Amino acid sequence: MLNTTFITDENGKKISAVLPIKAYKQLMDELEELEDLCAYDKAKAKKENPILLKDAIQQRRKKTKV
Repeated sequence: MLNTTFITDENGKKISAVLPIKAYKQLMDELEELEDLCAYDKAKAKKENPILLKDAIQQRRKKTKV
């Protein structure tokens, strides 16, 4: 269990949480990993053919030329 301190309003309702920086960093790392997995699953579901990075860069440059 996280060593979390809760801040409450005058009615005792929890409005904020304070946790150790180590726990915060671990949560942020786990969140980033979960976001990466979700992005992977979303990309995989599109069933598009992958392209090389250099080709993607060239396509992007063509689209941004004025």
